[in-house]
Amino acid sequence: MSSTSTAVQLEHRFADALPELSVPWQADEAPDPRLLALDDALAASLGLDPAWLRTPSGLAFLTGTQVPDGARPVAQGYAGHQFGNYSPRLGDGRALLLGELGEVDLHLKGSGRTPWSRGGDGLAVVGPMLREFVISTAMHALGIPTTRSLAVVATGRAVQRETPQPGAVLARTAASHLRVGSFQLVRATDDLDLLRRLLDHAIARHVPAAADAEVPALALYDHVVGVQAELVAQWMLVGFVHGVMNTDNMTISGETIDYGPCAFLDAHDADTVFSSIDSGGRYRYGNQPLAAQWNLARLAEALLPLIDADAEAAIPSAVAVLETFLPRYEAAWTAGMRAKLGLGDGADPQLVSDLQALLEANHPDHTGFFRALGAAARGDAEPVRELVLDLAGLDAWLERWRAAGPDAEAMERVNPVYAPRNHLVQEALDAATTGDLAPFDQLVEVLRHPYDERPGLERYAAPGPDATYVTYCGT
Repeated sequence: MSSTSTAVQLEHRFADALPELSVPWQADEAPDPRLLALDDALAASLGLDPAWLRTPSGLAFLTGTQVPDGARPVAQGYAGHQFGNYSPRLGDGRALLLGELGEVDLHLKGSGRTPWSRGGDGLAVVGPMLREFVISTAMHALGIPTTRSLAVVATGRAVQRETPQPGAVLARTAASHLRVGSFQLVRATDDLDLLRRLLDHAIARHVPAAADAEVPALALYDHVVGVQAELVAQWMLVGFVHGVMNTDNMTISGETIDYGPCAFLDAHDADTVFSSIDSGGRYRYGNQPLAAQWNLARLAEALLPLIDADAEAAIPSAVAVLETFLPRYEAAWTAGMRAKLGLGDGADPQLVSDLQALLEANHPDHTGFFRALGAAARGDAEPVRELVLDLAGLDAWLERWRAAGPDAEAMERVNPVYAPRNHLVQEALDAATTGDLAPFDQLVEVLRHPYDERPGLERYAAPGPDATYVTYCGT
């Protein structure tokens, strides 16, 4: 390994603290690695040299085939409710935690089979890994807490799906990979010492002040409820549909994780479902707050023995915290909507609720509608009127809204011009799968600056075709 690689220090705090929750493992070989995408700014912020990451030694690091001396890669275990059904044994079936790089995890997806693979091949293909790179990059640029995509490397291996596909590995970072499902796995063992150690590790990583609380488990729970309320509100404001909000995909940190069957709204519709496997619409756009609350109830169940030695006595305390989720979500969403409308805290709340009714009745392009309101605030209502059928209803609402004095400049700081349009994402992934990275690179560059309107990029702001868009998990 080069001198640059040996200077990288990967710690193994999770593996040391919780050996029962992981299995030491190593990545499969990548026969012919080739870099497809790299976030240079993220690499530099982590103390990694982007130029070195492009070398053979750097690619070996990014695929986990060569790790720094002293590193201890592990496949993590967790349980989870998947579409409401409990699975006691999930875990990193195609992933590895390489270790902690400073304060963040460095994690791989598509690195090969592990003891958690449940019959899968443990591999990933180019399209879904580049999808995660695109969407997580966009989410970060929009200011939404998210895991970050550092790099995607083609492995040179064909992966069999319905047809052979080019294989790839994604390297990503996160504040941690602790999930609701991590606590569910431990709770099912009835090992209170292990549950306590997991709690201590989570507190140390995410909310150190909770260690001094009267009931640390309740303090951690209150923190998770709060950050998840804020996160889901941010999803709703930008029209993001996660698609697979299982408890193993809800982080303790409050970061968005797992960009499998996710997508952004084109037409605003609470019943929008993109995921091919969400046949019942459990994780539809409008149900995401309630799905999150349900997941948080499962976290409460896992923490009960640490809230009070008498689990029955712990229930009222946990329920009291859980019941704050929807008010916290509503407060965050309402504040966000006021910002999107350029209004102050004293604005008439009826303006927000009446607008929601208009959006649900007319199904305008979500991203385009809010951006066009900025022009309406300056006196030009035609762009937004072109997106709505009920012109009388819209005009009446616009009159009341303008009377409240919306701040157009403030609106343009929170209403993006560019979001990951589904047809453009698919176009970029299809091209990249055949070896043409130009559409992907252009799309990522546009999405890095979502609020800055630029000439020549009109197609990135335009609504997609009126066709049903379906996404897949990529497993």
